[in-house]
Amino acid sequence: MTKSTTPYWNTLDQGNADQWEAIEGSSGLLEQLTLAIDKNTGDYTRLTRFKPGADTTSFGAKSHIYPEEIMIIKGRLYDEAFDRWLEVGDYASRPPGELHGPFKTDIGCVVLEISYPGQSVNQ
Repeated sequence: MTKSTTPYWNTLDQGNADQWEAIEGSSGLLEQLTLAIDKNTGDYTRLTRFKPGADTTSFGAKSHIYPEEIMIIKGRLYDEAFDRWLEVGDYASRPPGELHGPFKTDIGCVVLEISYPGQSVNQ
């Protein structure tokens, strides 16, 4: 099976705000929108929206047993693990096990994430 498909639509248009879902434990400051998913492998493409003032310190740093790619498409985001502000256009291709976060933003941020759980490795 392959990832789900959808015709063109503007995910960032205010008229589509109801398509986003709040991330549990974030007090409404983090939202996600799954754009495509392969139900067999778990591979997915998602947007994560950090509202102004969002801070994921309570979630701690993260790592995954699968590779992922991220790109900042709006706003900016601070990654504590790298001691770096990520700006629009910043991209990373993370190998399995790479530590990232916690994150915070002052002005808000939208991140495009492409994750590959189907390529998980044992660690």
